[in-house]
Amino acid sequence: MEARHGIVKSYKDAPTRTISAGGVEFAYRELGPKTGIPLVLVTHLAAVLDNWDPRVVDGLATKHHVIAFDNRGVGASTGITPKTIQAMAADALTFIHALGLTQVDLLGFSMGGMIAQVMVQSDPQLFRKLILAGTGPAGGEGIKNVTKLSHFDTVRALLTLQDPKQFLFFTRTPNGRRAGKEFLARLKERTVNRDKPIALKSYFSQLAAIHAWGLERPHDLSVIRQPVLVANGETDRMVPTSNSVDMARRLPDSDLVIYPDAGHGGIFQFHDQFVAKALEFLEQ
Repeated sequence: MEARHGIVKSYKDAPTRTISAGGVEFAYRELGPKTGIPLVLVTHLAAVLDNWDPRVVDGLATKHHVIAFDNRGVGASTGITPKTIQAMAADALTFIHALGLTQVDLLGFSMGGMIAQVMVQSDPQLFRKLILAGTGPAGGEGIKNVTKLSHFDTVRALLTLQDPKQFLFFTRTPNGRRAGKEFLARLKERTVNRDKPIALKSYFSQLAAIHAWGLERPHDLSVIRQPVLVANGETDRMVPTSNSVDMARRLPDSDLVIYPDAGHGGIFQFHDQFVAKALEFLEQ
C-alpha cells in the first residue's frame, strides 16, 4: 500500500521501474522514505527482484530508502550477463550512479556479497556502510564448489518436487524445513507485475563468475574501511560459514552475527532478528 505522501511501504506493491545506463535498461524497485542514505540490495545466484524476502525488505524500509535491482542480463534488465564478479560490480556501480546517488549503504547477499566487496573497493567514496550476508571472500573455502552443489540440489529438488532453495538455503532440521517453506511462501506474496525469471544462459554465466571468484587469490580486505556487518547461518552449505568468520577477522571494522540451526538463508530464517540488527547497525 502507498502512504498518503506517496511512500511505498510494502515490497510486494513497489512498482518496477527502469533506468538506462551503460547500454542497459536496469529494472529496479524502491520503497521506504526518500530521506537519508539509500540502502541498495545486491542479490544472489539466479535471483530476480522477486527473490528478496519481503519481510527483510519491508523491515529495512521502515527506516530507509531501499532500492533493489536486476543487474545486467538478469530478470527484466537488458543486456548479457557477464562471467566475472568484477564486471557485475562495474554494472552495479553504473546503475547506482545512473540514479544520481552520491552515497549509499549496501547489502549484498551470497553472490551479491561478492559483488559488493568489489564495488566498495572500486568506488570507496560512494559507500558508507556494508552488510555482507551468506557470502565469502575471493578464494574462500568451498566457493569453487557452488556449481557442483547447485546442480546436485537442483536435481534433488526436482526428484522430490521441491524448490532447490529448500535444500540450498536451509538446514534439514525441523526448524530449517519449516523456515524454508515459510520463506518460499513469502516470495509468492507479490501476485501482479512479477519479474521475469532468470534465463538459463544468465544463470550459467553467474555460476562461472562464482567459480572464478572461488579460484581467485585472496583480496586484501583491510582496504575496506567502512563499518561492515557480516551475517550467516551456522551451517551454510553453499558458502561455508567459515568464510563469514574469516571475512570478519580480516575486515578492520566488522561485526559478526551467526544464526543457530540455520544455513545459507539465515537472514531470511531469522528475518526479525536480522532486520533489528541491520537497522541498529545502519543507524549507529
